[in-house]
Amino acid sequence: MRKLLALALTGAVVVGAGCKKNTVDKDAFKSALNKYVGAKQECLWTSPVKLPVQADASDDDQTKGFDALTDAELLTRKAVEKKRFLIGSKQANDYDLSDQGRAAWTADPSQPGYGNFCYGHPEVTSVDGYSPDVDNATQYAVNYHYQVASLPPWASSAEMKAAFPKLNSASAPQAGSATLVRSNDGWLVQNAPPGAAAGGTQ
Repeated sequence: MRKLLALALTGAVVVGAGCKKNTVDKDAFKSALNKYVGAKQECLWTSPVKLPVQADASDDDQTKGFDALTDAELLTRKAVEKKRFLIGSKQANDYDLSDQGRAAWTADPSQPGYGNFCYGHPEVTSVDGYSPDVDNATQYAVNYHYQVASLPPWASSAEMKAAFPKLNSASAPQAGSATLVRSNDGWLVQNAPPGAAAGGTQ
């Protein structure tokens, strides 16, 4: 009987070990990642631009973005004649912030007159996987998806999306990956890129 009881207990331990569930908290990963990706705004230009600005009226590459912003009522446009030394003049457009544009403009505090139009903060929508597949590691490589939850009305028009193609995919899920490290303050994103702050959560 003692042998049978010992065998039964051993079997229960083995079965219990085989049924052990991974206790990694993916919601904690998601919270830390949200602090990581959400610290950076998504903006139209990769670097701040200076306004007011003048563009050659005959150069579509120069004017299409500013014209789309004018149609969205964020900029004003004024036609001017730009004189050129010895070769006459050419038509140009002066663009500046409208009253509505000033409300949507994100000024660059380090460069007076410079800024950007930002359309949202990314949000992590899912944590898709992680490695290693153990529950007691101090560091994980995590794959996830994120997106801008919703575009402001001015960024949603066909004209804006044609002038700024990145808006077409801004609200669609994008794949990302990051290394998360366990700390006394919770999970921290280790490999945050410049401009994005790493965050932690319990």
